[in-house]
Amino acid sequence: MESGAGKHWTEEEVKALLSVWSEKNIRKQLHGTLRNKGIFIYIAKRLQELGVCRDWKQCRAKYKNLKYEYRTVKYAHNFGDVTKTMKFFHDLDAILRYEPVTQLASEENGRCSATETQLNTSPATDSTQ
Repeated sequence: MESGAGKHWTEEEVKALLSVWSEKNIRKQLHGTLRNKGIFIYIAKRLQELGVCRDWKQCRAKYKNLKYEYRTVKYAHNFGDVTKTMKFFHDLDAILRYEPVTQLASEENGRCSATETQLNTSPATDSTQ
């Protein structure tokens, strides 16, 4: 049972996932898609071609975990805590840097609507104040 749910991802497996994830068409499909099973089935097949035997659920779980960990570290860095780090931060930063973030903006009539903005790509400059 090589690809069991409890099997940890090796560094090579994570690198393979990141290489597939970094492809423009994959990033574009993953952004804003809520029902993304088909995308992760495709990612799992691509990983198989690279010698990584993971099913789509494992790929999705690893994707979500990496993204969560990245955002936690990025948030800490933006507020001056550079002690928080993760192994593939720079790779993930290159992938996720330009990903739009949905924010609520108030409209003229007082209601809120979702708008897309890009993440701040510059390091926090006000951490010294």
